[in-house]
Amino acid sequence: MLLWRLVQGDSPLIVDVPHAGRHVPDAVALRMEARARALPDTDWHVDSLYDFVQATGATFAVATHSRYVVDLNRDPGGKALYPGADNTELCPTRTFANEPIYRDGEAPMEREIAARRITFFDPYHAMLEREIERLRARHGYAIVLDAHSIAARVPRFFAGKLPDLNLGTADGRSCAPSLQMLATNVIAGGAFSHVVNGRFKGGYITRRFGTPATGVHTLQLEMVQDCYMDAARPEAFDPERAAALSRVLERLVVALAEWHP
Repeated sequence: MLLWRLVQGDSPLIVDVPHAGRHVPDAVALRMEARARALPDTDWHVDSLYDFVQATGATFAVATHSRYVVDLNRDPGGKALYPGADNTELCPTRTFANEPIYRDGEAPMEREIAARRITFFDPYHAMLEREIERLRARHGYAIVLDAHSIAARVPRFFAGKLPDLNLGTADGRSCAPSLQMLATNVIAGGAFSHVVNGRFKGGYITRRFGTPATGVHTLQLEMVQDCYMDAARPEAFDPERAAALSRVLERLVVALAEWHP
């Protein structure tokens, strides 16, 4: 199975969806607990929410494999994104509900983790790097919007309820201030609550590729799933329920693509 779906565009923007994939190879799935095989920590339907992207001229990249196979948004060296907090691994072993993903004795060991990195993680990041360089060569700069979603309440990682839209720019280090301001103004203009560099400041993709001094600007948008789906029926996508959020996302994508340094 292909590791990603890629539609190339000509604008300076890439919209990247690393956690909506649901494919798990049989050799991995057979070792997983029944609850984990339902893939509860999927960024459900984020690819569908951004389905308009190719019509805007932006590049659209969507990973096909589950984050349980390998997490494309974690430091492969094991460095914690949020020191002092609970962090998941490159190859997660517990769900967001802190339940085991694998049956006893079946969690991946060091050699398997290294193999998964070579097979799944490294090619995806190489693809992103190629796309960034392609657009930077064309425009002199490139922008990456790293697109995610999560449940409103995940006690393992944070207390209380998240705002609806969580914009992260590594505390302003991953993009130009004017680009962060532009994105903030767009997400603040809808009916959804928002925060900038709150609990989520951007994951490994945002932090690795975001180097404004070299013309690469990155942002992460983490969206609360209650904004667009029924948590009791996660596999069902309801375009009507998601319409209000999709309109905000379309305004954001268009604004980002039209921005220039």
